[in-house]
Amino acid sequence: MEPDLKFGWTSTVGKVVLGATKNEGGTRSKSYTIGGGTTLPFMEKEPAFPAPLIAFEICDDARYWSPIVNDFCGDLVKDPAAWAKTAESTYGADLVRLCLTSTKQRDFSDIPAIGKTVETVLAATTLPLVIEGSNEPRIDSEVFLKCGETGQGEKLLLGTAEAGRYRSIAAAALAYNHSIIAQSPIDINLAKQLNILLKEIGVARDHIVIDPYTGALGYGFEYSYSAMERIRFSALKGDTDLAMPQICAPSDSLTVKEVREAEGPARDSMAVEWEFTTSLAAAVAGAEIVCVRHPETVKRLKAAFAGLCARTEV
Repeated sequence: MEPDLKFGWTSTVGKVVLGATKNEGGTRSKSYTIGGGTTLPFMEKEPAFPAPLIAFEICDDARYWSPIVNDFCGDLVKDPAAWAKTAESTYGADLVRLCLTSTKQRDFSDIPAIGKTVETVLAATTLPLVIEGSNEPRIDSEVFLKCGETGQGEKLLLGTAEAGRYRSIAAAALAYNHSIIAQSPIDINLAKQLNILLKEIGVARDHIVIDPYTGALGYGFEYSYSAMERIRFSALKGDTDLAMPQICAPSDSLTVKEVREAEGPARDSMAVEWEFTTSLAAAVAGAEIVCVRHPETVKRLKAAFAGLCARTEV
């Protein structure tokens, strides 16, 4: 007798489309539909949906990036377009996540430069694009609108909306038909509240991706895991305010003490191990997208996901 893998669940995780091909009005080589799960990840005997997507994170100002990644990637970190192209052609990423770290500069105001960066990255890679904005309320509206306008037709995923600041990103997403990352601090109730707020101002459920916030393994990840599972359970039980796909960014793993203090060849090995293990656990908990920064992590995750999806017995 085969086990019941749905535990009485009758609903599904909602779907979100990322990226648009030429036939869909964009220029991407592929688009992805995330979500749609009916049980916990990797539990179907014959998986109905593909493995979690891996987004490789790049930035436009490497002064604010991990020195481990900067050293490994070398001159690429000085050219976001070349970095994005390499993420697709060499690293094997499914998505590119562009973090606009240049906006962290004091009194940053060069909004046209943001548009140019997004434009060159879109031209350099054919992968769907995730964009992490300024995280600075003073310029949020201008930054998100410029990103949304530049990527019009491409079905970007814009981040990050939070309870205290979500209207600017929502305005850009609504104006240019993009989706939104809704981040809450490891709390299922706060995640639900933010989704309700976004829906109340017109953001459709199929344009919201939940980020429950991810601590590094050994540094609070157990709370993230619990929140992610509870969000997934609620979605499968029929709570439409939580029935959205999830995204996790375990890049905090590169800042933990064990990684920071590693020296020589062990530094890269430790960084990859920490990022990989945190990412894999996030995928098992329910993340449809995991975002990583070290190129070697992408390769390990691809192999791990392939192995989990290839199981023939439960």
